[in-house]
Amino acid sequence: MSGTEWISVSETGSGKFSNKITTSSGHSMIADEPKELGGEDSGPNPYDFLLAALGSCKSMTMRMYANHKGFNLDHVEVTLTHRKIHAKDCEKCETEKGMVDIIDTDITIEGDLTDEQRERIFAIAEKCPVHRTIMNEVVINSKLTV
Repeated sequence: MSGTEWISVSETGSGKFSNKITTSSGHSMIADEPKELGGEDSGPNPYDFLLAALGSCKSMTMRMYANHKGFNLDHVEVTLTHRKIHAKDCEKCETEKGMVDIIDTDITIEGDLTDEQRERIFAIAEKCPVHRTIMNEVVINSKLTV
């Protein structure tokens, strides 16, 4: 693999869908599907990981910004949900056919903050790198290795 950071995902052989995720930094996790989809529910599903990546990036970005500005931010919580809707039912979407993924985020910002500081911290969440990646054009290069 090129680059210095990588993620490896490999079937565990335990259950139909269970996968071990290993990172170049030495962390490991299990991903699986819920029982109602034929999995063993031994770990979060892929969409859980997607929402976790987005939510943690937003939280960390808000924390970094507040620390940099010296704001009295005590606690941030980001709650995310994912759903699919028909494109024709989406008022804000450019896509007109098929399904559209909707991710809703509810952000709680606690601390001794002015309304302006709270709004600035909230606004910076939209600028987190994972949010930008999801919203921008993404190219995924795949190759078969033997």
